[in-house]
Amino acid sequence: MSRKGDCWDNAVAEAFFSNLKKRLIYNKRYETMDELRRDIFQYIEVYYNRFRKHSYNKYLTPEEKEAIFVTNNN
Repeated sequence: MSRKGDCWDNAVAEAFFSNLKKRLIYNKRYETMDELRRDIFQYIEVYYNRFRKHSYNKYLTPEEKEAIFVTNNN
């Protein structure tokens, strides 16, 4: 076992891939790898980074959190 925040703590990655599979991959049958790649890219870049609010970010999207960070550091 590792402590929270250690590099061996992969709970965040496991949660991400679990959500990805539940919301995207298990709901559709893909004929080609290109279809799968396109949908995964759209899930990450459109939904996950722009619309999904994260409790760790005080319920801001990653895009909103990054904009605040950039504004505060300029």
